[in-house]
Amino acid sequence: MIQAAGATKRFGDINAIHEVSAEIRDGSVFGLIGSNGAGKSTFLRMLAGILRPDAGRVTIDGQDIYENVPLKGRCFYISDEQYFFSNCTPDEMRDFYKKLYPKFDGARYRQLMEGFGLDGNRKIRTFSKGMKKQVSVICGVCAGVDYLFCDETFDGLDPVVRQAVKGLFAADVAERGMTPIIASHNLRELEDICDHVGLLHKGGILFSRDLDDMKLGIHKLQCIFDRPFERTMLDGVEILQIDQRGSLYTITARGSRELLQNRVAALQPIFFELLPLSLEEIFISETEVVGYDIKKLIL
Repeated sequence: MIQAAGATKRFGDINAIHEVSAEIRDGSVFGLIGSNGAGKSTFLRMLAGILRPDAGRVTIDGQDIYENVPLKGRCFYISDEQYFFSNCTPDEMRDFYKKLYPKFDGARYRQLMEGFGLDGNRKIRTFSKGMKKQVSVICGVCAGVDYLFCDETFDGLDPVVRQAVKGLFAADVAERGMTPIIASHNLRELEDICDHVGLLHKGGILFSRDLDDMKLGIHKLQCIFDRPFERTMLDGVEILQIDQRGSLYTITARGSRELLQNRVAALQPIFFELLPLSLEEIFISETEVVGYDIKKLIL
């Protein structure tokens, strides 16, 4: 398990990460969300052991990651800006990673390169941004590591490749308990893959929740009544948001599914439907409660 306790990182007068504490369970997919400049890349580099915290600790199974070679052998970092050796090919990068990662699966590498339609003997400098990211992802999943750190990995990938990459991550999580930590500025990119999501804002963790727990506690109801709706009609229910368009009311509320269904049904609505919430809607509801407008933080 990865743990950050009061982790802080400064660059001169800039406080990039400030006293961040978080836990990332093994075998889960952790999404790190934040606007540009929120500190996502810095925090990810601290988790990967690339940067040393100026204060606090970042550990794997209780051991500090920074300058810990055995622990780093269990991690693979995919940066936002792809870096490869000058004038090298994917096959040459494969040979390099084989020396660093004893569990590197060469047969799987060949299979994935063919599946993604990539030429292992072509110079990587001639690849597009998306193709370079595909090479990094292939090398990462073939390295056989426990932790895969991904910085804006889906950015620049077309929709088909994006889903294929998510499928690779999901398969490795299910089959061998790999733990991907994915940093992104886009909530929608992570909605269908993450188990746990943390919102990083101005260098600090604003919000960190398990998605299953969040989805169980918040619901969206669409209703039409034969009279104007007032909050007092659902007295005792924690209503987070009400939107009205003509006679249609969209109510976001916290509580059990059964409670909300029974309370609304007792009002004898003309129309009633209980809808699932998107990850973005859940975050908007939760963060507005604590005084933040996520719509201004996440684009």
